[in-house]
Amino acid sequence: MKLTTEEQDMLDGKYGNAVKKSMEILNTLGEIFDAEYMVDVQSVQIAGVSYANLDEAGLEFLSEMAEDGKVRVLTTLNPAGMDRENWQALGIDKEFAKNQNRAIDAFARMGIITTCSCTPYLIGNTPHYGQHIAWAESSAVCYSNSVIGARTNREGGPSALASALTGRTPKYGYHLDENRHGQVLVKVNASVKGTDEFGVLGKIIGDKLGELGKKIPYITGIPSATVEELKSFCASVATYGGTALFHMEGITPEYNEFPKPNDLVFEINQDALEKTRAELIDDDLEIDFVSIGCPHASIHEIAQLASLLEGKKVNKEFWITTARPTKKIADEAGYSKIIEDAGAKFAADTCCVVAPIKGRFKGIMVDSAKACYYGRAKNKFKVKIGTIEECVEEAIK
Repeated sequence: MKLTTEEQDMLDGKYGNAVKKSMEILNTLGEIFDAEYMVDVQSVQIAGVSYANLDEAGLEFLSEMAEDGKVRVLTTLNPAGMDRENWQALGIDKEFAKNQNRAIDAFARMGIITTCSCTPYLIGNTPHYGQHIAWAESSAVCYSNSVIGARTNREGGPSALASALTGRTPKYGYHLDENRHGQVLVKVNASVKGTDEFGVLGKIIGDKLGELGKKIPYITGIPSATVEELKSFCASVATYGGTALFHMEGITPEYNEFPKPNDLVFEINQDALEKTRAELIDDDLEIDFVSIGCPHASIHEIAQLASLLEGKKVNKEFWITTARPTKKIADEAGYSKIIEDAGAKFAADTCCVVAPIKGRFKGIMVDSAKACYYGRAKNKFKVKIGTIEECVEEAIK
């Protein structure tokens, strides 16, 4: 690694212990991946925020870094394990809430904006095309690389924090042009619409990429896609395929900047979509929990939910997980009152993936293929995917 004078000073401890430890992490990472030098990053997003993931060992590390560490760039957090204002109404244990707030406070002492969301690009942490960033949440990494055209590897919690405290990251992986070209041509020969169907598509492609040992698909046959559909696709293809970058012809900004792959091609038809959808619906399903917002719900999705729930009452636990700034907009627009009058609950700052809800429910219905994956793998729920409309119908049954 070729370090600048300032970077070498960081490594030598001239900027304090937290910066020294951060540069040690980044320097080691760069040497492992044969990076020649560091690049400046414009923003950071840190994962590993829930106390359920951190535990005391992680909290000890954060507390040590917070002793003299201060961020150099805009930095936000991934979802925490609870709604910081409404945790009691969501059934979160008091001891867990205490420890979760200890973690958030440690991040705050470093100057990190403690907005906890997996969709930082919707709430102000919004890079532009070509910028180097250091993000950790898999769905946000995929979205920023693909939909925005910013440049980031999928960082771990410690390496993202290290970038926040130094303003640097090693230039390797997706920071380099030569690593951003499509590797597999995916021809979609079916209509795909809605967050649920884009999630199903992401599972098909992710599973196939895993079989092929490839990571970057070049996708054709999608004439249009909304922000909500793209964030759902990003979450799914990242979850099932470890994908951090895709190109979608006519939609994503870099699709025509690299040659279209033609040596590896696979096609997706309507039968494949229906078969994969069926894989996300368990037998003998008793749904007692409905959740929308994985990744975090946009204001457009919240407006849609308000329209669907107006004048109705839900009969099952129903969470809308979203970023707190989005929830505040929903408050001002009157959407929150309609939704809460129907008996549904907002869960800001958190989501059904990282909240400590294992054992509380039997079956979950969602519009997210990612939520299906973690519902089964982490929380041992039975799952069912559906449209947002179908989720609301289930909740008011």
